[in-house]
Amino acid sequence: MSAAQPGPHGERPRGQDRFGARAEPRSLMAAVLVAAAIAGLLYLLHSILLPFVFAAVVAYVCTPLVDAVSGRLHLPRWTIALLLLALLMGAAALLGVIGMPPLIREVQTVGGDLHGSIAGFTRALIGDRSIDVLGGTVNADRIATYAVESLQQFLTGGELAVVVGWGVAALFGMLLVWVLIGYFLIDAREIAAGLLWLVPPRYRGFALRVWRELDPVLRRYFIGVALVVAYAAFAAYLGLGLVLGLHHALFLALLTGMLEIIPIVGPAAAAVIAGLVAVQHAATAWDIWAYVGYATALRLSIDQFVGPIVLGSAARVRPVVVIFCFLAGGLLLGVVGVLLAVPMALTVKVTLSVLYDDTQG
Repeated sequence: MSAAQPGPHGERPRGQDRFGARAEPRSLMAAVLVAAAIAGLLYLLHSILLPFVFAAVVAYVCTPLVDAVSGRLHLPRWTIALLLLALLMGAAALLGVIGMPPLIREVQTVGGDLHGSIAGFTRALIGDRSIDVLGGTVNADRIATYAVESLQQFLTGGELAVVVGWGVAALFGMLLVWVLIGYFLIDAREIAAGLLWLVPPRYRGFALRVWRELDPVLRRYFIGVALVVAYAAFAAYLGLGLVLGLHHALFLALLTGMLEIIPIVGPAAAAVIAGLVAVQHAATAWDIWAYVGYATALRLSIDQFVGPIVLGSAARVRPVVVIFCFLAGGLLLGVVGVLLAVPMALTVKVTLSVLYDDTQG
């Protein structure tokens, strides 16, 4: 029996490691150093990672489609990748043409009466009474006046250039996303080979085993999140706009869908924001109870019906783990860390399952 084969009762020969070969401290140390270097580099560059992460996720989800169509039609892979990129850009443009004008009108409506909007928001929190703050008395109108004056001072004090700079950076980031999606779609295989090359040769077999288990889970998670976001936005617009008749329903619906990306905290924030608007426009107690019923129905439909169907049981992570990963990712990598919190938790979960030969997770 060779040194690379298990004994008659399944035990591993002395000195053989979990990966089917004799352990070498230098190889293990190299793997740790590579992982630490990558983590440190991501931390230093986290402010520019968002376009890359978003583009990589889109390309990762779409790559199997490119491979399948290219193989079936016997066409060069890059032609299918460019065609898919054009379709994605067309869909985004169509969504912008349909959704942006109403959204801009609603933002202009809020901005045109910013004092009234802030006063109504504050009144929903404290009512019409005055409260004592640091020895002074304030009410909803005074708080709104102070907020508007502070915003005016902020924009006229030189910070307007900063806001414009962030706007230009956001526009550049959007253009960069499309360029990166194209590169990732075309060079998907080369990028995958390069990532595998970073793993020390001794552990590449184990890395491939982990990836075979992780790939369907991650893919289903990302696709499921996209479907949940679309469903949440659509259902929120039906409930807030068509049923409850709230102002700015389209804006609130889009916000509800976007916040679904952030586990636990995002849905709660969306419910609170829409709830404050509902309270502001409520004429009777029945209007408030109608909103409570809508919010409950939306949450139950996502958590008990849509979410389990599109995400599946394999992508479930304990809520406490999700909260910890969400806070840790946000602290270390900002928005990128928040977006990658659950995928990183799934990666650790699957890696340990393969390492321990534990399919229960």
